[in-house]
Amino acid sequence: MAVIGTIAATRNALMSGKTSSVELVSEALAEIENDAGEGHAIFVRTFKNTAITQAAACDAMRKMGVPQGPLAGIPISVKDLFDVEGAPTTAGSAVLAEMAEPARRDAIVIERLRAAGAIFLGHTNMTEFAYSGLGLNPHFGTPLNVWDKEVGRVPGGSSSGAALSVANNMAVAAIGSDTGGSVRIPSAFNRLYGFKPTTGRQPMTGVFPLSSSLDTVGPLARSMNCCRIIDHVMAGAPVPEPNLRSMVGLRFGILETIALDGLDMEVAGAFVRALEALSKGGARLERIKIDALENFHEIARLGSLAGPEAYHLHRDLIAAKGDQMDPRVRIRIENGANISASDYIEMLTLQKEMIEKAHLETRNYDVILMPTVAMVPPELAPLEESDALYAEANVKVLRNTALVNVLGRPAATIPVGDADAAPVGLMIVGEKGADAMVLDIAESIDLCVNSVSS
Repeated sequence: MAVIGTIAATRNALMSGKTSSVELVSEALAEIENDAGEGHAIFVRTFKNTAITQAAACDAMRKMGVPQGPLAGIPISVKDLFDVEGAPTTAGSAVLAEMAEPARRDAIVIERLRAAGAIFLGHTNMTEFAYSGLGLNPHFGTPLNVWDKEVGRVPGGSSSGAALSVANNMAVAAIGSDTGGSVRIPSAFNRLYGFKPTTGRQPMTGVFPLSSSLDTVGPLARSMNCCRIIDHVMAGAPVPEPNLRSMVGLRFGILETIALDGLDMEVAGAFVRALEALSKGGARLERIKIDALENFHEIARLGSLAGPEAYHLHRDLIAAKGDQMDPRVRIRIENGANISASDYIEMLTLQKEMIEKAHLETRNYDVILMPTVAMVPPELAPLEESDALYAEANVKVLRNTALVNVLGRPAATIPVGDADAAPVGLMIVGEKGADAMVLDIAESIDLCVNSVSS
């Protein structure tokens, strides 16, 4: 590869002439098209000609000294949920692959990224309709987690291809969606950084929906600074400089309610070691329990907020071509038909109460910390063979991240633990609207825990 690193490192290489946008894009596409690699399972389609043309234009403007945006010439992948003008949006679905017309315009967040100079390489693979945290796709294949390809482990989902496009040096960063953890889970499972914004921060026009109550979009990348840049561009806001902070005097709540139940040994160990590093750095760590979060279990008992919303979206398609869908995804969507209107309203009431009471309990903390995912990436083969094991793993993988989606809060994930050990993520959660603070504190925590620079 010419240069595949953080956005900052890649921009420096471009500005110094060590590489060019055309080189970056061409070599990324060559890696995607390499028959010996995983590109066929990571991407469902590429925008090859357009990408190379745009890269050449970026290079020409750079040589002429024309000012460009913060992502000028940077190759980025796009989850197959985002409209990209001239390409179909198929949401990881074989049914939509047959039916979808080319998009007439970019999604708003894609428009903003394009205006900032981003070069889009292609649409990445995903769980069909974004409805699972494991990342399996029987239609287009399941790309393997980068940690243990010999055994073969799940990539995390639903933004599976997004994470692996970065982890396999096919893109500098990726754009994904996060309804129950679909940015943070694959980021944590592949030692990447990810960010889920406050619900409503980013415009969802042109993004194929799953749940109108919970859907968000966010970046997956090699640093929190990368996530900051992409998040602000998608929000239509100026990109600020990092506001890195000393740990001294920061007050972190360690969430005990639900979030620490049944952790894998590797997750528990890496989480404790990260907390020890923060404590040594001067942070104040306080264990907290929030009774209102038990509403999360009550919502799960009634069904899920996403269930009836997804069924409303897909019911006609299921009636016409349900036999062509991933049966595990179809069953989850169909279960939404069994949730009554009164139960759905009750879930919304429980969510509102949970948000209000949790805010009262956490408003005096700078951020709340918990493991991103309660388990390490499970082996793929047993989950492909057993519906029961699949369902059990999916619930456990989604639990901590989905809790944050129901709260509507911003959350980042950073990798923690030894580089040669199982991948584990540390999740940093803020109050609603405190996106910039979460990004700043997450990067500061990363520097304290991992001693790396973005």
